Amino acid sequence: MIKNKIQYLGFCLIFCCSLLLCQLNLKGQVNSNINPALLNSKWQAEWISYPEISLKDYGVFHLRKNFELQQAPQKFIIHVSGDNRYRLFVNGTEVCRGPARGDLTHWKYDTIDISAQLIAGNNTLAAEVWNFGEYAPLAQISNKTALIVQGNTETEAMVNTNSSWKIYKNEGYTKPSKKPLRSVVGQAEHFTAAKHPKNWEQSNYDDSSWIKPKSLGSGVPYGKFGDWEWMLVPRDIPFMEHHLQRMNSIRSTKNITADPNFLKGKSPIYIPANQKVSILIDQATLTTAYPELIVSGGKDAQISIGYAEALTDSAGNKGNRNEIAGKSVDSDYWDTFIPDGSADSHFKPLWFRTFRYLELNIETKSDPLILNDLYAYFTAYPFKENAYFKSSAPGLQKIWDIGWRTARLCAGETYYDCPYYEQLQYIGDTRIQSLISLYVSGDDRLMRNAINQFQQSMLPIGLTQSRYPSAQPQVIPPFSLYWIDMVYDYWMHREDKDFVKQQLNGIRNVLSWYETQVGENGILGPSDWWNFIDWSFEPWNDLYPIGGSPKGILKGNSAILTLQYVYALQLAAQVFEHHGYPDQAQLYIRQSRTLLQKTKSLCWNKQKGLMADNPEQNSYSQHANIMAILTDMFNPSEERLLMQRILNDRQLTECTLYYKFYLFRAMDKSGFGNNYLSQLGPWQKMIDLGLSTFAETPDPSRSDCHAWSASPNYDFLALVCGIKPASPGFKTVSITPHLGDLKFAEGKVPHPDGDILVSFKSRNHKELLASISLPGKLTGTLVWNGHSIQLKPGKQTYTLQQNKNTN
Repeated sequence: MIKNKIQYLGFCLIFCCSLLLCQLNLKGQVNSNINPALLNSKWQAEWISYPEISLKDYGVFHLRKNFELQQAPQKFIIHVSGDNRYRLFVNGTEVCRGPARGDLTHWKYDTIDISAQLIAGNNTLAAEVWNFGEYAPLAQISNKTALIVQGNTETEAMVNTNSSWKIYKNEGYTKPSKKPLRSVVGQAEHFTAAKHPKNWEQSNYDDSSWIKPKSLGSGVPYGKFGDWEWMLVPRDIPFMEHHLQRMNSIRSTKNITADPNFLKGKSPIYIPANQKVSILIDQATLTTAYPELIVSGGKDAQISIGYAEALTDSAGNKGNRNEIAGKSVDSDYWDTFIPDGSADSHFKPLWFRTFRYLELNIETKSDPLILNDLYAYFTAYPFKENAYFKSSAPGLQKIWDIGWRTARLCAGETYYDCPYYEQLQYIGDTRIQSLISLYVSGDDRLMRNAINQFQQSMLPIGLTQSRYPSAQPQVIPPFSLYWIDMVYDYWMHREDKDFVKQQLNGIRNVLSWYETQVGENGILGPSDWWNFIDWSFEPWNDLYPIGGSPKGILKGNSAILTLQYVYALQLAAQVFEHHGYPDQAQLYIRQSRTLLQKTKSLCWNKQKGLMADNPEQNSYSQHANIMAILTDMFNPSEERLLMQRILNDRQLTECTLYYKFYLFRAMDKSGFGNNYLSQLGPWQKMIDLGLSTFAETPDPSRSDCHAWSASPNYDFLALVCGIKPASPGFKTVSITPHLGDLKFAEGKVPHPDGDILVSFKSRNHKELLASISLPGKLTGTLVWNGHSIQLKPGKQTYTLQQNKNTN
């Protein structure tokens, strides 16, 4: 807290001097409300926590600060963070929760104006902070339990965290007896209402028995001191979406009759004393949400709440996701709620749950229980569906809708590989997810966040970690190459030179590591770490890192890995050339050409007309041949012949849903874009099985929601409608439609200058009626069947006839 005028004048001097330094290179994302002094000097606020206990262990804590205001303020800005996580209330109203996930060197804080919740007179800030200790999600990096609140100026300094706050340890939450076996998203919760300080967040709550917190030292902004516990950086993504979501239907009950209106909040369920009952609820579609159960009575009853993406039979098979006969909820996550017998007792988990099916298993004691209501609060990154795709094939709309739901549920404070099992941000997944985000929403903030976090994960050897943030390091070297591809994608879609330049050293590091891995034969040698390619290869192995890798990967000489390295070199060369590093670009070009020639000489089988997976030429896959096309190993006519073999040779190891993203890129490049729609059978099969999101792999699949399988949402716009950037920053556009057998297709893509709108009608593949609208000053080219037409800003229409010389 600022103690006197002299100290405040010094604070203001820092404020003024730091105005020129307050850039942080976070384009459009530094909150304009942040006092620049807080970015450049130690905070007056202190990190505070509970005294005389281990702050590394499991615990849930409540903190309060009462303060007086002469009048309701017009503005009252504060900055908040916590470890592991926090929820903040102002006069009983929740105003934010966080922080967004990061690491200890980039610990996010939230900036919020709470003036709307403040009144003249007594006010209360109240925070709930929890640390799941050894049971924390794998994506949760942590130091120790703590909270910090910093007022933006002298006006708000009265609420700075220090010894004037009070703290309480909530014994109503107890740690679980064991960790989940199949997932790493955190723990189920055991909540005993009788031990919970009810209404603790309200202004009129009596906190006289609470104790003073322990001070852990001042907040430290990024880069301003030589040592730190949490290095604070502003949040660079929006708060998560949070809105009411009613449950859909009751599918079955045991020993109880339940009125369907219960799920509408209109018909409570009465459960007599000494009864065991079960209620199975079907949300109809998968969701990510905070369920909230309200009960009355039922003192000491045990309510278990289980969550499942799908029900399974006794053999563990999911089958059709809509069918429940002979199936049950087989879940690692069963929350336990012990009511205290009072009226309107609430249970809501601290972290969201992922579920389509929710089961209540209830055992009452001597006190009857009334279930008053059950609903949820949906949560996800607040992406908006600003694009659309329409066509003459009705089934494609369902793929679009399910794909977008998949993408949304796999995006929170970071991108998630899957929301049910891991909630980890993997580079291989994230490259695909970020392109979907750009095309469907136009929001690039989570993509920027991911690119930065992957660079922040970089190890001294020069590789990024494969997933980040993560409390447990993991290295998949090909994913470091995909990170380079992601930077390239961002560069092509957004004009943001400073941001891209920040990534160049990281790109150099990755490519330098790969340079040291080239063997005497001129391609990549023995492969350390986990060189995952696709789940169509080797199964998971607990002894050796070969899951999803081609046979013999530990011995090296992989054509697939070498060509992925070439692909990254080629893209990196373009980025470096554009940003003023021609020598580096030429080096990458020379390296890529040498690797390409060596790989072709060792692994190309002329008799088969195929690229083998290795020089022994004893294994063949779609993957190696896809990468050969994407790296320009062949001329256009040779590419077409090779793509025919990729699509028709049943002896090749086939791509799963993940790597089909690269198959479709190769089809587009080699002139097979019109064959794309015929490749959507696996997605239709998932729909036929009742999935409401797209799975990690075709059945049997572990995860029912994996955003790498939502790639059709990108493909419908970038391949079918053919909308792609033709120059860096999306300064120009290339529109190359591939309607296949569609009679018409329409699409909208958000662009930095506005919306790109296209409408195409095909007449027996011989004529195309095209209507295109380009925003702002955007220009481009329409390419179709040998025609190339220059596009101008605004709306334009064309009628194109098939070129007789076009195959």
